[in-house]
Amino acid sequence: MYQALYRKWRSKTFDEVVGQEHITETLKRQVNSGHLSHAYLFTGTRGTGKTSCAKILARAVNCEHPENGNPCNQCPTCIGIENGSILDVLELDAASNNGVDHVRALRDEAIYTPSASKKRVYIVDEVHMLSTAAFNALLKILEEPPAHLMFILATTELHKVPATIKSRCQQFAFKRILPEDIAKRLSYVSAQEGIELTAGGAKLLARLADGGLRDALSLLDQCAGSGGVIDEERVTASLGLAGNLQTARLLEQAARGDSGDVLETLARLYSEGKDIKALLGELSALVRDLLVAKIAPKSGSALLTGGYDEDTMKALGGSLTPGRLMQMLSVLQNAGSGLAQSSNPRINAELCLIRLCDETLDGSTEGLAARVARLEQITRSGGCLAPSAGETNESKNSGNRAIEKISFSGGELPAEEGEGAPPPWELEPPPQSGGDDVPPWDTTAAAQGQSSEKPEWRQTAKPVRTVKTMPHPMEGQVSPRAENHASGSDIWPGVVARVSGKVPRPVYMTLRDSGETGGEYEDGVLTVHATAFAQARLNRPEILEILKQAAEQQTGSTVRVVLREGTVSPKNDAAPTAEQKKKTVDPLDGLMDFDIVEFK
Repeated sequence: MYQALYRKWRSKTFDEVVGQEHITETLKRQVNSGHLSHAYLFTGTRGTGKTSCAKILARAVNCEHPENGNPCNQCPTCIGIENGSILDVLELDAASNNGVDHVRALRDEAIYTPSASKKRVYIVDEVHMLSTAAFNALLKILEEPPAHLMFILATTELHKVPATIKSRCQQFAFKRILPEDIAKRLSYVSAQEGIELTAGGAKLLARLADGGLRDALSLLDQCAGSGGVIDEERVTASLGLAGNLQTARLLEQAARGDSGDVLETLARLYSEGKDIKALLGELSALVRDLLVAKIAPKSGSALLTGGYDEDTMKALGGSLTPGRLMQMLSVLQNAGSGLAQSSNPRINAELCLIRLCDETLDGSTEGLAARVARLEQITRSGGCLAPSAGETNESKNSGNRAIEKISFSGGELPAEEGEGAPPPWELEPPPQSGGDDVPPWDTTAAAQGQSSEKPEWRQTAKPVRTVKTMPHPMEGQVSPRAENHASGSDIWPGVVARVSGKVPRPVYMTLRDSGETGGEYEDGVLTVHATAFAQARLNRPEILEILKQAAEQQTGSTVRVVLREGTVSPKNDAAPTAEQKKKTVDPLDGLMDFDIVEFK
């Protein structure tokens, strides 16, 4: 009858246990010296040798002819314990026998002396599954056991074991087995079983085992069922994996933002029967290795899984920042954890890969951090912001259309098309064809040699208002006026117009608001009335100095500025007279008017 490889090749002695020398050497010395504890607690991840060491220790303490701390496995006691005919060594599964009644029955039997061996040994696997009442029932016998009794507890979740239990046991922590040690063991087992296993296949199986030798032997058993030579391609095909080349290609496509290629690759792998969860797991492992290589290029080499060569790692990591890798890894981990609850894992994988292609689609904190890191990198390098990873050529062309033409009151000015065309506000007006006193936008179509008939797209356009004022007047420019010594509130509009461009925009808008501020001039003193809000903006030395200079230019004499909080004088709220309108010009009036700007 065929027996699974992990059962057939379970370690029989401490020397055969792989990768746990720090534990096996201690146990061998205790067996040789006879300094044995009454309770042991073995902890560690699955497949690292906890149950195997427990069974070896149970045979070693009862062996009639121990060899350097190892059981001989040939005496009647070792053979009886191995085949289960000697009931003094009992193995229990706490997951199935976790009630207090089971522990009480065990405690009642433990007081009897062994019948065919030196010690009565109880091996309790997955001890963390015991209930609280069961732990309490086990506590007393662990504290004061009979001389012939030994407990060996094993668990994969140490944090669930009560501290009162741990303090009464000798605790041994089993570590993950290194991939090199697993590969050597797989090569030895395959040679003994007549299985053709290549070195590359052994390394890939060792990496997939994640530190567990039992998992590695189970994977080898699965691949051996198809027959033939077991190499990397056979392993990936048998286990439904994408393989290193496919995974690296998929990540490279996502890094350059090619969503179409990524989805096509995923569809092909899915049709070939690749497992979605395994695929995301391979991507996570690759991104994790790239992140470790980025943040710890020297000391982190020992932390890599070793599934990819150095050239591949450099090619993939060259264009990815640590922030981008963090975002990718977070997206992959979230998608992988949600596959178990998903009704359609393929859709989850597609959404995950689309987020990998374009970090702007990821609304998480990691996605925002990746975008900020990208902007910081561009700023430090002094370059321009490149298009986002998910932006296609079509979207760029449609989003950045060239200016076809700009129509002035006198005609049309063609603008340069294509990439690099200046915006409409940077285009220079056409050269003048008339006299120096005629601006270009007042020139008639006939004078420019163009047809006076407007294009079809301008038939319904709003009529152009011809500007008769000075061309391009700057905001705040005051019309020429003779210096005079005006009094009262007549000078206030002129003062406000003169400070335009010299004070911050919010301050200027406050000065223009007659409901907030107002001014009166009398006997060389300009009194500025302002509300509490306006006074908070105006009561600064630099602002008052600018107002003082503007008032002196307006009056032609020395002026002292006084700022007072309170109600604005009513006469300042009245509409300006015709005389005042002649003296000043609205800074926003007279700007050049455009007919239509058409974006195409």
